[in-house]
Amino acid sequence: MPEAAAPGAPESAGDTGPAAILGRQAARESAARTYATSLPIVPVRARGMMIEGADGRRYLDCLTGAGSLALGHNHPVVLEAIRAVLDSGAPLHTLDLATPVKDAFTTALFETLPPELADHARVQFCGPAGTDAVEAAVKLVRTATGRGGLLAFTGAYHGMTSAALAVTADTEARSAAGGADSGVTRLPYPYDYRCPFGVGGTQGARLATRWTTSLLDDPKGGIQPPAGMIVEPVQGEGGVIPAPDAWLRDMRRVTAERGIPLIADEVQTGVGRTGTFWGVDHAGVVPDVMVLSKAIGGSLPLAVIVYREELDVWRPGAHAGTFRGNQLAMAAGTATLRHVAANNLAHRADVLGARMTTRLRGLAAHYPGIGDVRGRGLMIGVELVDAEADRDEYGALPAAPRLAAAVRAEALRRGLIVELGGRHSAVVRLLPPLTITDEQAEAVLDRLSDAIAAAERTTHRSTT
Repeated sequence: MPEAAAPGAPESAGDTGPAAILGRQAARESAARTYATSLPIVPVRARGMMIEGADGRRYLDCLTGAGSLALGHNHPVVLEAIRAVLDSGAPLHTLDLATPVKDAFTTALFETLPPELADHARVQFCGPAGTDAVEAAVKLVRTATGRGGLLAFTGAYHGMTSAALAVTADTEARSAAGGADSGVTRLPYPYDYRCPFGVGGTQGARLATRWTTSLLDDPKGGIQPPAGMIVEPVQGEGGVIPAPDAWLRDMRRVTAERGIPLIADEVQTGVGRTGTFWGVDHAGVVPDVMVLSKAIGGSLPLAVIVYREELDVWRPGAHAGTFRGNQLAMAAGTATLRHVAANNLAHRADVLGARMTTRLRGLAAHYPGIGDVRGRGLMIGVELVDAEADRDEYGALPAAPRLAAAVRAEALRRGLIVELGGRHSAVVRLLPPLTITDEQAEAVLDRLSDAIAAAERTTHRSTT
């Protein structure tokens, strides 16, 4: 007679039911899991923004690979591009050698860039993730300028490797890396609802600019001339906070006047997500370096930096990566870039995103837990607050992470996948594919509204 499994041991790999698969994942995988801990589903099929789980349930996906799936899951043009490479017999792994697939990708990419950059740019293929591209960008500007310091912002998220983590603002994440923030000066990022200066709006942004210029120009400010400034046009993990256009133009002016390269982290904001092809397009800003990943690979791993040619002072091999020649990702990326451009999906994101944001703001009159609704295009955040607490001296209510977690759980029960971000993980984030239909958008809003109502009832009962 076979022995019984020890308590807590993973079930036999022969059991392929969702509970068994989730159990084996919990037993085998690292405690660093993120999405898997809050979204206990086992996807087996997906198309567009619809995911089907192993239990047969269907979900509207408003996470879409943390914004990687501009066209949603398994879009026909992406699948066709991948199959064409597979059927052609072309090599799938080429390091950094020139190939027709890579040439097509770089051509499609340069067609989308701000012309002032594209006309005098270089592109560098990095490792497969956005954090690898941030590492390359930081190393590039340090090499080109001969300086070491960096300017970064409160609320920023740029990745989890060394330099990327250093310019990330999450103090808990950085604490595990020891001295990862050496040489980084943190500047205020405009945030209307929780303005660091207590004024918000245009005045708050102006004060943020004033703080930056004062610090840089003060001979006793303690800052050596920095190698670069890195900024997100919309902070994603930081809580879906759009940079005001005038402020971003100010940062371009401030850096240009002082010979500081400006790095735009477009990992999540790029490829139409915010209502323009690149997030910096809203402000008409042309950065010195653009960090690109996520959607540019058409759902497959790909990361590059694009930068002004005068910064191209690398020696051969100064920055490399084994998997920088991912042919399938380049083919999928080319198809995605061209489909987004040809079908004007950035404009579609702008129009539909504004409609969704307007309706979400209307819900605030009915749900006191909604403190703020903000975003750009199809990058939307709903900040949840404790409506029964006292407002601070500037009028903001404290964040409500328990309510946000309850909303996420209630949304999942209703067949809607959302994730959280922001300070205290109290911002519900919506990142639907750019191909979302009007009907799907209404379904997302209906399910989210129901989830907020249910979560408010639940959390209110638990605190009374």
